[in-house]
Amino acid sequence: MSTSSVVEAGFAELERQRELIANCTALYKELSDHFSSVERCLELRSDSVRSNRRTLDISTQRNLAFLQRREESIDGSVDIAMARVEKLRRSYVYPLSAAGDDTDLPAVLRTLCAKMDSDAFFDLIVSSRKESDLLRKEIPLALKESIDPANFVMDAIARVFPVDRRAVKSPPGDLGWVCVLLLESLVSVLADPELGAERPLVTRIVKERAKKIAESWKLGMEQRGGVENAKAQDVHAFLQHLVTFGIGVKEEREFYVKLVVNFSRRKQMPKLATSLGLEDKMSDIIEELIVKGHQLDAINFAYESGLQEKYPPVPLLKSYLKDAKKGAAMISDDPKNTGHSANNACRKEPSAIRAVMKCIEEHELKAKFPTENLQKRLENLEKAKAEKRKAAGGPANKRTRTNNGGPMPPAKAGRLTNNAHVSSFPAPVPAFVMSPSHATAYSTPPFSPYPYERAAAGHGFYGSHSPPAMREVYAYPTKEMSPTSIAVPYPSPPISYPTYGGYVNGIGAYGNIMPQYQQTYYR
Repeated sequence: MSTSSVVEAGFAELERQRELIANCTALYKELSDHFSSVERCLELRSDSVRSNRRTLDISTQRNLAFLQRREESIDGSVDIAMARVEKLRRSYVYPLSAAGDDTDLPAVLRTLCAKMDSDAFFDLIVSSRKESDLLRKEIPLALKESIDPANFVMDAIARVFPVDRRAVKSPPGDLGWVCVLLLESLVSVLADPELGAERPLVTRIVKERAKKIAESWKLGMEQRGGVENAKAQDVHAFLQHLVTFGIGVKEEREFYVKLVVNFSRRKQMPKLATSLGLEDKMSDIIEELIVKGHQLDAINFAYESGLQEKYPPVPLLKSYLKDAKKGAAMISDDPKNTGHSANNACRKEPSAIRAVMKCIEEHELKAKFPTENLQKRLENLEKAKAEKRKAAGGPANKRTRTNNGGPMPPAKAGRLTNNAHVSSFPAPVPAFVMSPSHATAYSTPPFSPYPYERAAAGHGFYGSHSPPAMREVYAYPTKEMSPTSIAVPYPSPPISYPTYGGYVNGIGAYGNIMPQYQQTYYR
């Protein structure tokens, strides 16, 4: 073999060895990276397991402590209950019939509870609707005079809940507010003397009856068209019923979430959601409300669940204002929208500003979001509205006859239909007063048994001076209303907080995404 062949063979062998070494090096690096990744993954999983174990240990210790407290409190609770029964038994020695002539409302309430006269008790509350503050204070005290408060309340509300069984609707309208008032008042009565409301003293028989009532309401709701066709006051009474008797079911948590989201405008919804054990669903609820354009509701849920750091309120408020202004602008710019729709456009942004200012006040956010610019913007809008009305020669809100030009009498109210299911407010008002512009005709707000329903100084988001019925109709338009009288829904935005620039000096640019405009805000 020649020298050149030997040299070529040697170089070929060296090249093969070099490729082998390179392949081994690459394989080693790949294996090393793989093992490093596996090691990091194991470390992360170990940290997660340790964290979960610590959380589980804390939860276990808390539950064990709670069970220990419950066990230790049983004897004391029984003694207190027996003493109460004995006190009530002795009270029957006195003639109760004489108290029937008593005109003192608290005394009559207590007497009817002691007699277990649920029908008269219910009628008395309905007839005393104007004494809302006194009722809310005295009903829990009166229920304590009953020998069986839980069954007494269920007997009282059975006339209208879960369905309205009255043969004659007298008084006319829905009486769901009575159901909510009684169920709320019952919470403190059923609270354990030692542990409080976290353990309601409800017997198994009472729970079974309450569950049957809840199932009956749910079945009736499905027969009437499902959640989308349910009324807010009905849902409120149902959820309060679950909370009062502690009969929430884990398997129906998604159904509860749907109810809470669809009727998030009710002021008590965040607290009811927490009481139903939906804490781990709060993030999902808040994000869904944001997507739907219900930022004010999302803020209330965030504060109730302690998630205001994760969902800062200020960006949500600014986003809500932007949506409102853009919605008003789109309605105003549409040549097809005239008359009532144009009036709605003029009221949309001022109502949103008032709602935001109310939210800022409730959650003490003035340091983060001063209201001076909002107030100036509101004044400018009201001034522009007044000038526009003046230029047009005053509001053309009188109906005129076509034959002689004379004033036309008000349109007759449509015939009202009594609903077969419970409702918290009086019957809907006729179609001719559905316009929010009629709300100013009421100088004094009528009765509302719930503090969170009370009106907030003249706007339609956190309440108004209109009757409860009007607020209900305006919040959830009926078929009698013209399609042009309702704000047009816009595409839902992604979960983001656009930079706010619209109220630095009163006027500014707005984003291009417009969610469905939030309607009347129940307080």
